[in-house]
Amino acid sequence: MPFNLYANPAANLTMLLILVGLVGTVIPIIPGPPLIWLGMLAWAFGEQFQRVDWITLTVLGVIAIVATFSEYWLTPITQKQAGFGWKNIIAAFIGGILGGILLSGVPILGTLFGAAAGSIFGVMLITYLERRNFGQAVYAGRTYLVGCALAAFVEVSFALVMLAIFAWQAFFA
Repeated sequence: MPFNLYANPAANLTMLLILVGLVGTVIPIIPGPPLIWLGMLAWAFGEQFQRVDWITLTVLGVIAIVATFSEYWLTPITQKQAGFGWKNIIAAFIGGILGGILLSGVPILGTLFGAAAGSIFGVMLITYLERRNFGQAVYAGRTYLVGCALAAFVEVSFALVMLAIFAWQAFFA
Protein backbone atom coordinates (compact mmCIF):
# COMPACT_ATOMS: atom_id res chain seq x y z
CA MET A 1 0.00 0.00 0.00
CA PRO A 2 1.57 3.35 -1.00
CA PHE A 3 2.21 5.93 1.69
CA ASN A 4 -0.38 8.72 1.78
CA LEU A 5 0.98 11.99 3.19
CA TYR A 6 -2.47 13.33 4.01
CA ALA A 7 -3.48 10.25 6.03
CA ASN A 8 -1.84 12.06 8.93
CA PRO A 9 -4.36 14.63 10.23
CA ALA A 10 -1.51 16.88 11.42
CA ALA A 11 0.25 16.91 8.02
CA ASN A 12 -0.88 20.39 7.01
CA LEU A 13 0.14 21.89 10.34
CA THR A 14 3.45 20.03 10.11
CA MET A 15 4.21 21.36 6.65
CA LEU A 16 3.25 24.92 7.62
CA LEU A 17 5.43 24.91 10.75
CA ILE A 18 8.39 23.39 8.92
CA LEU A 19 8.15 25.89 6.05
CA VAL A 20 7.86 28.87 8.41
CA GLY A 21 10.71 27.39 10.45
CA LEU A 22 12.92 27.12 7.37
CA VAL A 23 12.24 30.78 6.61
CA GLY A 24 13.08 31.51 10.24
CA THR A 25 16.54 30.02 9.88
CA VAL A 26 17.34 32.92 7.57
CA ILE A 27 15.23 35.69 9.13
CA PRO A 28 16.46 36.40 12.67
CA ILE A 29 13.07 37.40 14.11
CA ILE A 30 11.43 34.00 13.50
CA PRO A 31 12.67 31.15 15.73
CA GLY A 32 13.25 28.65 12.91
CA PRO A 33 14.48 25.43 14.55
CA PRO A 34 11.89 25.47 17.37
CA LEU A 35 9.10 25.89 14.80
CA ILE A 36 10.52 23.03 12.77
CA TRP A 37 10.60 20.90 15.92
CA LEU A 38 6.98 21.83 16.74
CA GLY A 39 5.99 20.75 13.23
CA MET A 40 7.70 17.41 13.79
CA LEU A 41 5.97 17.06 17.15
CA ALA A 42 2.61 17.73 15.44
CA TRP A 43 3.42 15.00 12.92
CA ALA A 44 4.39 12.54 15.64
CA PHE A 45 1.25 13.36 17.60
CA GLY A 46 -0.90 12.94 14.48
CA GLU A 47 0.72 9.56 13.83
CA GLN A 48 0.36 8.66 17.52
CA PHE A 49 4.16 8.38 17.73
CA GLN A 50 4.26 5.31 15.49
CA ARG A 51 7.04 6.46 13.14
CA VAL A 52 8.60 9.35 15.07
CA ASP A 53 9.06 8.47 18.74
CA TRP A 54 10.06 10.46 21.81
CA ILE A 55 13.72 9.48 21.49
CA THR A 56 13.85 10.97 17.99
CA LEU A 57 11.95 14.05 19.15
CA THR A 58 14.38 14.50 22.04
CA VAL A 59 17.39 14.31 19.71
CA LEU A 60 15.69 16.76 17.33
CA GLY A 61 14.89 19.05 20.26
CA VAL A 62 18.52 19.14 21.37
CA ILE A 63 19.61 19.94 17.81
CA ALA A 64 16.97 22.69 17.65
CA ILE A 65 18.21 24.25 20.89
CA VAL A 66 21.85 24.22 19.78
CA ALA A 67 20.89 25.70 16.40
CA THR A 68 18.69 28.39 17.93
CA PHE A 69 21.31 29.57 20.39
CA SER A 70 24.28 29.29 18.01
CA GLU A 71 24.19 33.04 17.45
CA TYR A 72 24.55 33.68 21.16
CA TRP A 73 27.76 31.69 21.46
CA LEU A 74 29.36 31.82 18.00
CA THR A 75 29.32 35.59 17.56
CA PRO A 76 30.93 36.28 20.96
CA ILE A 77 33.55 33.57 20.32
CA THR A 78 34.57 35.17 17.02
CA GLN A 79 34.69 38.60 18.67
CA LYS A 80 36.82 37.32 21.55
CA GLN A 81 39.22 35.47 19.23
CA ALA A 82 39.70 38.67 17.25
CA GLY A 83 40.60 40.53 20.44
CA PHE A 84 37.32 42.30 21.10
CA GLY A 85 35.35 42.04 24.34
CA TRP A 86 31.80 41.88 25.59
CA LYS A 87 31.37 45.63 25.09
CA ASN A 88 31.16 44.91 21.37
CA ILE A 89 28.35 42.39 21.86
CA ILE A 90 26.42 44.81 24.07
CA ALA A 91 27.01 47.58 21.51
CA ALA A 92 25.73 45.27 18.74
CA PHE A 93 22.60 44.52 20.76
CA ILE A 94 21.86 48.18 21.51
CA GLY A 95 22.76 49.25 17.97
CA GLY A 96 20.47 46.56 16.55
CA ILE A 97 17.53 47.74 18.62
CA LEU A 98 18.11 51.40 17.74
CA GLY A 99 18.63 50.62 14.05
CA GLY A 100 15.46 48.53 13.95
CA ILE A 101 13.48 51.34 15.58
CA LEU A 102 14.95 54.05 13.35
CA LEU A 103 14.13 52.21 10.12
CA SER A 104 10.82 50.72 11.29
CA GLY A 105 8.98 53.16 9.02
CA VAL A 106 10.04 51.04 6.04
CA PRO A 107 7.82 47.93 6.16
CA ILE A 108 9.47 44.61 7.14
CA LEU A 109 12.80 45.02 5.37
CA GLY A 110 13.47 48.38 7.01
CA THR A 111 13.37 46.91 10.48
CA LEU A 112 15.55 43.92 9.51
CA PHE A 113 18.05 46.05 7.61
CA GLY A 114 18.05 48.68 10.35
CA ALA A 115 18.74 46.08 13.03
CA ALA A 116 21.60 44.56 11.03
CA ALA A 117 23.14 47.92 10.14
CA GLY A 118 22.66 49.20 13.68
CA SER A 119 24.44 46.16 15.12
CA ILE A 120 27.43 46.61 12.85
CA PHE A 121 27.53 50.35 13.47
CA GLY A 122 27.32 49.77 17.24
CA VAL A 123 30.29 47.37 17.16
CA MET A 124 32.31 49.75 15.01
CA LEU A 125 31.45 52.78 17.17
CA ILE A 126 32.39 51.18 20.49
CA THR A 127 35.64 49.85 19.01
CA TYR A 128 36.51 53.25 17.61
CA LEU A 129 35.73 54.97 20.91
CA GLU A 130 37.88 52.43 22.78
CA ARG A 131 40.86 52.27 20.44
CA ARG A 132 40.67 55.49 18.39
CA ASN A 133 41.59 53.48 15.32
CA PHE A 134 39.24 53.39 12.31
CA GLY A 135 40.94 50.28 10.87
CA GLN A 136 40.29 48.38 14.11
CA ALA A 137 36.68 49.56 14.06
CA VAL A 138 36.19 48.23 10.52
CA TYR A 139 37.90 44.97 11.52
CA ALA A 140 35.54 44.66 14.51
CA GLY A 141 32.52 45.18 12.24
CA ARG A 142 33.79 42.60 9.78
CA THR A 143 34.49 40.13 12.59
CA TYR A 144 30.96 40.63 13.90
CA LEU A 145 29.58 39.90 10.42
CA VAL A 146 31.68 36.73 10.17
CA GLY A 147 30.31 35.56 13.52
CA CYS A 148 26.74 36.25 12.41
CA ALA A 149 27.30 34.45 9.09
CA LEU A 150 28.82 31.47 10.87
CA ALA A 151 25.88 31.32 13.27
CA ALA A 152 23.41 31.51 10.36
CA PHE A 153 25.29 28.72 8.56
CA VAL A 154 25.15 26.54 11.69
CA GLU A 155 21.43 27.25 12.16
CA VAL A 156 20.56 26.39 8.55
CA SER A 157 22.80 23.30 8.59
CA PHE A 158 21.30 22.00 11.81
CA ALA A 159 17.78 22.64 10.49
CA LEU A 160 18.60 20.55 7.43
CA VAL A 161 20.00 17.78 9.64
CA MET A 162 16.76 17.89 11.64
CA LEU A 163 14.76 17.54 8.43
CA ALA A 164 16.89 14.63 7.25
CA ILE A 165 16.47 12.76 10.54
CA PHE A 166 12.74 13.46 10.55
CA ALA A 167 12.28 12.40 6.91
CA TRP A 168 14.21 9.21 7.57
CA GLN A 169 12.04 8.32 10.57
CA ALA A 170 8.72 9.45 9.09
CA PHE A 171 9.03 8.05 5.59
CA PHE A 172 11.83 5.50 5.30
CA ALA A 173 12.32 3.70 8.63
